Amino acid sequence: MTDPLALYVHWPFCVSKCPYCDFNSHVRERVDQEMWRNALLADLAHEASILPGRRLGSIFFGGGTPSLMPPATVAALLDAAERAWGFEPGIEITLEANPSSVEAARFADLAAAGVNRVSLGLQALDNETLAFLGRAHDVTEGLAALDTAQRVFERVSFDLIYARPDQGLADWHAELARALSFGTEHLSLYQLTIEPGTRFQTEALAGRLVLPDDDRAADLFELTRALTASAGMPAYEISNHARPGAESRHNLTYWRYQDYAGIGPGAHGRRAGVATQRRRKPENWIEAVARNSHGIELEDALAPRERAIEAMLMGLRLAEGIDLDRIATLGEQPIDKLADGPAIERLAAQGLLERDGAHLRATDAGMPVLNAILGDIVRVPETT
Repeated sequence: MTDPLALYVHWPFCVSKCPYCDFNSHVRERVDQEMWRNALLADLAHEASILPGRRLGSIFFGGGTPSLMPPATVAALLDAAERAWGFEPGIEITLEANPSSVEAARFADLAAAGVNRVSLGLQALDNETLAFLGRAHDVTEGLAALDTAQRVFERVSFDLIYARPDQGLADWHAELARALSFGTEHLSLYQLTIEPGTRFQTEALAGRLVLPDDDRAADLFELTRALTASAGMPAYEISNHARPGAESRHNLTYWRYQDYAGIGPGAHGRRAGVATQRRRKPENWIEAVARNSHGIELEDALAPRERAIEAMLMGLRLAEGIDLDRIATLGEQPIDKLADGPAIERLAAQGLLERDGAHLRATDAGMPVLNAILGDIVRVPETT
């Protein structure tokens, strides 16, 4: 049986600048909504023509500020997607939202349009940190938006950022315990990272922004997993925690290396062994859709080895781990040509990996150093 397809819809526009992303060129005060709706529908129709006979298990509206998409646009896209593919029973339809009062006022209309899950970017539960992160909302406004979301949507998740400068274990313990008390079914808890080309990178290079060292970051990571597990929301992925059955179905599609179509500026996709990327700049994407009926900039057939390595890199982020037989099938070669067996044995002896036949997973001790583990076990192809 074919796995359900996932659809990612990228809405690029932001309403305010953000200090830790590089989408600031996409800030817009006005958008021609009819033109954008028609372009997104055309992009969707192109993907549907390539992927006939599939059914959608999840749809995710992400990007800049998708909660400011007109509900009519959301409804039109959902209607077109259902007509093109059909929906699996209980389809998950998620929308990312900033926790502002302006956006919260639209939640009921978005739910009426068909959205049944929201992911809120709370990011912190104290005003000083929110100001540091460059967020426009304060704690009171954010929690009011969370309350509205919990009343309107069937499923609610929110994110927090930790491992911040000068953040102590007691501080994070108190903040995370408060977050867990709100009763949502899902939390995304990310360690603060510095992305190239952002204000944070400038501050870090100047010595004005210092993140916790590796030992403190590891302590914070361990505390995070212990608290969420004791609250009945264990980590099912490095940074994501959920009550059993409340995992993000859409993100599981990525991590389990299943097919997903991406539409809208900058959207990526993986479908039937082909990697797609839409044109990133909104104006260029619009022009491409008008010219070609789609916004694709790159469409690359992935070699079997590439697919296998991608599946390994993504799958080991999950607590459930990976099936090495499936990796070998994707790579069209024996697993020992793709993964370094002796390295796996060594890391298992160190308590960082756990292998049971064809099943391989990172342990709790291995998750904080997963990048290093992946660097060790992915076998470099032999050269002649």
